[in-house]
Amino acid sequence: MPARPDLRPPWERRFWCPRIGLVRWARDAPDRGVTIATADGAIEVHGWDRATGRLMQVTRRPAGTHRAKPDPGGEWIWWFDDTAGDELGQWRRQPFGSGPDGPVEYATGLPPAYEAGLELGRTVSVLGRSDPATGYEVRVFDGHCLGEGRVLYRHEQPARVTGLSADETMVVIEHSEHGDVRRPALRILRLDDGSVVADLRDSRGRGVRSAGFAPGAGDPRLLVVHERRGLRALLIWDVLTGAQVPLAWDVPGEVESADWYPDGSALLVTVSHAARSRLWRIESPVRSAAPGTAPAGVTATPVGPVAGTVLAAAVRPDGDAWLLWSSAADPPAVHDLAGRVVLAPSEPAPAGVPIEDVWVDGPGGRVHALLRRPRDAAGQPPPGPIPLLVDVHGGPSAHDKDVFRPGPSAWVDHGFAVVQVNYRGSTGYGTAWREAVSDRIGEEQLEDIAAVADHLVAAGIAVAEKVVLSGHSWGGYLTLLGLGTQPERWALGIASSPIADYVAAYEDELDSLKAFDRSLFGGAPADVPDRYLRASPLTYVGDVKAPVLVLAGRNDPHCPIRQIDTYLAALERAGKPHDRHIYDAGHGSLLDEERVRQIRIKLGFVTRHWGGPALRPRTAPRGGPASAGSNRLTEVARFI
Repeated sequence: MPARPDLRPPWERRFWCPRIGLVRWARDAPDRGVTIATADGAIEVHGWDRATGRLMQVTRRPAGTHRAKPDPGGEWIWWFDDTAGDELGQWRRQPFGSGPDGPVEYATGLPPAYEAGLELGRTVSVLGRSDPATGYEVRVFDGHCLGEGRVLYRHEQPARVTGLSADETMVVIEHSEHGDVRRPALRILRLDDGSVVADLRDSRGRGVRSAGFAPGAGDPRLLVVHERRGLRALLIWDVLTGAQVPLAWDVPGEVESADWYPDGSALLVTVSHAARSRLWRIESPVRSAAPGTAPAGVTATPVGPVAGTVLAAAVRPDGDAWLLWSSAADPPAVHDLAGRVVLAPSEPAPAGVPIEDVWVDGPGGRVHALLRRPRDAAGQPPPGPIPLLVDVHGGPSAHDKDVFRPGPSAWVDHGFAVVQVNYRGSTGYGTAWREAVSDRIGEEQLEDIAAVADHLVAAGIAVAEKVVLSGHSWGGYLTLLGLGTQPERWALGIASSPIADYVAAYEDELDSLKAFDRSLFGGAPADVPDRYLRASPLTYVGDVKAPVLVLAGRNDPHCPIRQIDTYLAALERAGKPHDRHIYDAGHGSLLDEERVRQIRIKLGFVTRHWGGPALRPRTAPRGGPASAGSNRLTEVARFI
């Protein structure tokens, strides 16, 4: 019997198309791995047996599951169990090959806490956790028969486990004991007695982050991401001798991630530049522990795709390298370095909308933005100006990239141009650009966003009277702040999971975010009340003119619901037109049904205010009314 044709519009099918993440491999069982993928319209944990080509669903939870990793032997899959996305939970584990109804056990005897890193060794496990009652702590467990373990480290400031040495004698902790979580330091601890092996904090006031220990037993080298040259670069740190050797090669951009090859003689490095990324194989990293800090010349060879974005990359235990790649037009899929697809949806989503690069001279320097707009059959854009959605990214330490995104493409399908602005505070453009967020919080970013919007209006691409400001998380914050501080500029506002009342948000948010805000503002609200007041959207509610739609998860620990309720109540008292959509999740939903529902709500909000074609008020049930097989993934690794 032939499959039913899928009659849903392309924008909706892009959301319902299954998603897949990069496989994380068991170190000692290289045919066994764990990935995050779609199952019946939700993001869930899957195991993958490469030898048989079997992709096996592991979890089935109402709000989805997105944190998991295998143990080194490939016997167990660990996954983090919270409640409806609130991020307060416990690690659980179950045998590899078991499904959602298989045997599951709690991995520790500890009460629920916020996750702060997990390293699984052959003989030990190291767990980072944040407990509101005890602060940040690192616990060590012998083997995988876990009880409460023993405390190796504890501090009130944020800390996270980020690496375990190959011989399982040392662990690296990324911490902020110095009080600046935005610029962390590193500490190496011995697992047997908790003694400090070495500390690394950049004296130049920049952060340092761990990219992993060298893979050989007894090899004391740690790969470190630093910012001493004004952008993210690499150095190798011998944690026993203290020798630091920066790695220098002449390529544009900033290091995003790095992974060791199994013999420790090379690195696979992802470098981001102008919203794209390239992979480089770095040959023969320094093995010597000789003192000195002179840069080491290395041989850098470009590998993998030459366009688009590498979302994640890793070296398999057998030395092969795999990557999760996407572009604005191409949905993510797992590839090897030869370009062969290893894991991808069996029925790909309709192509996304390609991007155009836009560079604008803003008040703080050149601003890079990514533009999507409708095209006719000949590939030509509309002859005249059209409505514009300014889609503001979160973070702020993040940046928009040349990647497949169903949301912006949906707006383009409905006749909008969509622009994404990598404003001051964004990563990927050097340390100075990222650090610029700390002067006039929110205001510099809105200046950059406004400069890009004005440029598109002046260029005849956008209609000045029909510009929508929209964003999620920090982007939602900038949306609400922009509606209040630039009320004449924006016609409509759509804020998802925003910071709306900065003081109330600080009171209720995660401790790690409290620490981030103290670093950003120079103190807590009690210390610098005027700075929080100036930066809070609630301060400007009375000046808002544009109708606003607010969407929020009721269990969100990042942008808690109480402060959003406060803002919405203030809009109500001031008689400002607004709509709301509150849903059962945390800082965004892992369910395709909810993601589609939210796009319909957003498009419907604009339609009510501006007119236009009505949207059918339906959402497919979980799993979607797709044709047979549309929610399956295909495993093609068996053929390569």
